[in-house]
This record gives sequence, C-alpha cells and structure tokens, in this order.
Amino acid sequence: MNIALWVVQGLLAAAYLAAGLMKLLRSREQMVASGSFEWAKDMTDGAVKAIGAVEVLGALGVVLPAALHLLPVLTPVAAVGLFLMMAGATVTHARRGEKSALGGPVVLGLVALAVAVLRFGPYPV
Repeated sequence: MNIALWVVQGLLAAAYLAAGLMKLLRSREQMVASGSFEWAKDMTDGAVKAIGAVEVLGALGVVLPAALHLLPVLTPVAAVGLFLMMAGATVTHARRGEKSALGGPVVLGLVALAVAVLRFGPYPV
C-alpha cells in the first residue's frame, strides 16, 4: 500500500507542478485566450501567478519532505493545502456556472485529501 501511495503522490505532484508552471510561465491573457481558463478573467495577473506558485510549492511539498526525510510531517500538511486550494477552485467554478470545469478540481482535491489522511494516519512517512 505504501508503494501505491507513493505512486499517487508522484502523480499528484506532477499534475500540480504542470498546472502551476503553466500559470507561472503564461500570461493571464494567454490563458484566457486559450478558452480553458475563463476564471482567470476575474483574477489579477498577480493572483494567477500566486495560484501557480502555491501549486508548484504544493507539488514539491507533497513529495520532497517525505522523500528526503526532512520534516516528513510537511507531506500531509502540503496535501491538506492542495485539498483546500481545490475546494476554493470548486467553489469558484460553481459560482461561475462552469459545470464542465468542476471535474478536475474535485478529483485532484479528493486525491490530495486521501494522501493527507493516509499519510497522517496508517501510512506515515
């Protein structure tokens, strides 16, 4: 089970790293123009960059502390943070009526919550 959890953590980290880097490297206007990030219309450039930075830090936090055995309690804490981010993303999409955009945040949030619960609980690092 621990190996499966590591695989899930790695996939979760990869997803957040990709999403975060995209927000950091692309302009808000480019994101909106792509048609996939309508929510960015309601955000400032700084807010989008901040969201990207938090996603990158969360991706690193969900893997590195446990892998390096340096404050491994930060791994489930990072997973809780990612869950809370996705809860906020879910609320944002729901308020905007973007039903088709709810799947990603809900799935990623639940996976992050599962990592947090399992790392705080029966499978600590």
